[in-house]
Amino acid sequence: MRLDGIHHVTCITADAPRNVEYYTGVLGLRLVKKSVNQDDPTVYHLFYADEDGTPGSDITFFEYPNAREGRAGAGMIHTVVWRVGSDEALEFWRERAGSVPFTDPDGLRHDLVVSAVPDAPLIADHPEIPRELALQGFEGVRAYGEEPTAFLEALGFEDGLTRGESRQGWISYEPAPAEPGVGGAGTVHHVAWACGLDEQEAWRARVLEAGGHPTPVIDRFWFRSIYFREPTGVLFEIATLGPGFAADEDPAHLGETLILPPNFEHLRSQVEPLLTPLPKTR
Repeated sequence: MRLDGIHHVTCITADAPRNVEYYTGVLGLRLVKKSVNQDDPTVYHLFYADEDGTPGSDITFFEYPNAREGRAGAGMIHTVVWRVGSDEALEFWRERAGSVPFTDPDGLRHDLVVSAVPDAPLIADHPEIPRELALQGFEGVRAYGEEPTAFLEALGFEDGLTRGESRQGWISYEPAPAEPGVGGAGTVHHVAWACGLDEQEAWRARVLEAGGHPTPVIDRFWFRSIYFREPTGVLFEIATLGPGFAADEDPAHLGETLILPPNFEHLRSQVEPLLTPLPKTR
């Protein structure tokens, strides 16, 4: 039983319309689900991914309007690393994003590496970005802190890397800056690792055996999850590879309307007026 790379990375934005324009416009991802934070349904949860909303390409955001600017510190992820297909693609992104690495409008740091793995590239369609130059899904994440080697090894990581049946992903660590971290806009909330549909309880048991403190299994409708902090403090999630975003939307129209999981639908009249209007993406 191995984790199948990164499932998604969830971050914080202070401005949802600007976030939509950047991730669908500049980065060329597809908005595949427009929903609410299931732990705080008064704010958006926006999901961007490849054309099919595939785990491994899915970066998500909670919007807290006008949130303070955050700063990554000890026990926090500071960089999201994406795959591209060639040195030509790297040069394309240096011109398009202004540099590599680069930051989004909230200050979240991104980096790119040329893919050296057999994993299928996870690509969204965009009129300004040729498919051979597009982002291809996650490579890994970088965090501040001392690597919790024994804990990660107990979860099947080798030198910070995990590979499942279809994908691999990694987390790397480096010394933390002197300044403490500050949660807020432009910071990563958590990283989720992917597992099979029937493996959640087994992974929960493994985390407990490793000394972690996982939540009970939580049904997020599009996947099921457990959450826990690794010893450095980074918040991990283990999320199932399905049912997926097409469970309640036509795949051709993902992300076009506000979708609430069934157990949140009764709140629609209360939460919809609180949410910031968003630009259309397609």
